[in-house]
Amino acid sequence: MRKEQNMKKKITALLLAAVMMVAAFMGCGKAEGKAEEPKETGKAPIDVNIMALKGPTAMGLVEMMENSDYNFSIAASVDEVSPKLLQGGTDIAAIPANLASVLYNKTEGDIQVLAINTLGVLYIVENGETIQSAADLKGKTIYASGKGATPEYALNYILSSNGINPETDVTIEWKSEHSECVAALASQENAVAMLPQPFVTTAQTKNPEIRTALDLTKEWDALQEGEEKKSSMITGVVVVRKEFAEENPEEIQEFLKEYHTSVDYVNENVTDAAQLIEKYDIVPAAVVEKALPACNIVCIDGEEMEEKLSGYLEVLKAQNPQAVGGEVPNHDFYYIQ
Repeated sequence: MRKEQNMKKKITALLLAAVMMVAAFMGCGKAEGKAEEPKETGKAPIDVNIMALKGPTAMGLVEMMENSDYNFSIAASVDEVSPKLLQGGTDIAAIPANLASVLYNKTEGDIQVLAINTLGVLYIVENGETIQSAADLKGKTIYASGKGATPEYALNYILSSNGINPETDVTIEWKSEHSECVAALASQENAVAMLPQPFVTTAQTKNPEIRTALDLTKEWDALQEGEEKKSSMITGVVVVRKEFAEENPEEIQEFLKEYHTSVDYVNENVTDAAQLIEKYDIVPAAVVEKALPACNIVCIDGEEMEEKLSGYLEVLKAQNPQAVGGEVPNHDFYYIQ
């Protein structure tokens, strides 16, 4: 009897052990299954190549550079960006506003604008107190760089709209480098120059006597108050290859969502953003902290983008059609959904 009882106890113990092993095994299987479930990361699900130019047009992207899986590269010149964009080496790029129009016309519509990313960054500065309004520029010598590009067209528009003939009422000394304009400011009393941010801040750091006299973006906006179709001074935009946008609409929507977040972060967290901007070798942090509020970093898309940008391109075309590639682009130039 004792042997039979012992045998029954052994069999019962073995059965209980077996049941526990099965339960444990099934439990492990469930845990492993949970571990393998994909997590929501907010990252780009496909490889997206993005290029940006050093300077303000790249600044609004830095939060994305730090926290997303997009493939970013920073270029020193548009000559590096345009071929990559046209040949498919990059999908999205931050470039000058008028260049976007030129590339659209050159490719017969293969480039689209996703957003305006930088409004005007041009300022009139002086070593003195003589310029209080645009009208005060009459009779002055203005040192500037950017002849044949948007700085020239923007300055001409501001002058002519204020009753100043750019060819006869002022003397514009065109320089090849911003540093030459700063040198003229330092060497001549009451000298006046047109400079972009963040170079204005760089110059003021070296010479505290340099005063910001006019914000040309505000001057432009003041001229637009009575216009039925309003435009804005625009420095940079973000463009996409049309083929890429058509094949990846969800990725484009996600990019724009993240880009809005990135621009908000940069504008609301200047000190931290300045560190990231320096980290990605765009502009030194010490300069960015002072210059960022004046760099007009934005993310404007949709119908507002089209209204502001189309008006701006019309102003450029009126001065020189080649500045926009011959014609102001049609409605399909703007990515709107």
